[in-house]
Order: sequence, then C-alpha cells, then structure tokens
Amino acid sequence: MIKFSILMISSLLLKPCLASDNFTLYLVRHAEKQTDSKNPALTQCGKERAKQLATLLSTANIKSIYSTSYQRTLSTAAPLSNAQKIAIKNYNPQQLEQFSLHLKQRKENALIVGHSNTTPQLTQLLSNHNVAELSEKEFQNLYQIQFIEGESLLTKLMQPHECKSIK
Repeated sequence: MIKFSILMISSLLLKPCLASDNFTLYLVRHAEKQTDSKNPALTQCGKERAKQLATLLSTANIKSIYSTSYQRTLSTAAPLSNAQKIAIKNYNPQQLEQFSLHLKQRKENALIVGHSNTTPQLTQLLSNHNVAELSEKEFQNLYQIQFIEGESLLTKLMQPHECKSIK
C-alpha cells in the first residue's frame, strides 16, 4: 500500500513536467564567421563555440534542429546534430511569422540557428517579448523560450566561450 501511495504521489507531481504542451525552444545566432566570402565558414573560434553549444544542449532533450541554408548556420548546428543524430531542417529566414507558427504547433524541444537580424526577430515573435537587436560582434547570446501551459517564458543566456580574436 505504501509503495502504491508513493507511486501515485510521484506520478501526480511529475504530471505538470510531462505535459505534452510544455516544450522549450533555443535560439542562437550562428557562431563567429570568416569574413572572406558571401557564404563564409566558421572561424576556429566559431567552431569551438558550436561545439560548446552542443555540450550545453546535450541534456535538453532536443527533438528538432533548424538552420538557414548558409554554411555558417549549418556549421553552428552541426555538432549538436551529429551528437544527437538529428537531421538539420532548413527554414526560410524571409518567412519568420510562418516559421514561428510551425514551431509553436510542433510543441517539441528544438534548436534554431539564425542570424544577427533574424534571431532577435524570431525570438520576439515566439515569446511576445521585446528583444534587442544584435550587433555584428555578438555571438554569445542563447535565447531560451519555455512554453508552459500555453504561456511563454523568455530567458536570455550567455555562452561562456570567449574568443581571443574574431576574424
């Protein structure tokens, strides 16, 4: 009887955590990029930041990874994609309103990699909170949007990785 009571109490306490409507989205701008082309690769520092992002999100129960089709965003998403064996899905940065609706309807934990101009805009669409624009030198921001019982909670985190020089 005691085991049954403990089991019942445990299941009741866990129920809010396991609700199917609760999910978390993580949004980042691509990591540090080369400046030598229109579709640049990541710098060594950017590659390190992308690996750190994969480590930070390794226990976040990510189910989907989204990226624009640029080399720098795909390379930022790649370490988590490879570690979790999740294919990267492309999204169109020109259709952020539709994409935000898609993410809300999916109701699953996801990483979204974008750009300095699209990441704050998409974060704002998803969270209904004002989000400051990013400068061309900001790469450390990690936005976490938790959807709990239909409400969104936005938390701005900072990746601790520091680059000695940005190229």
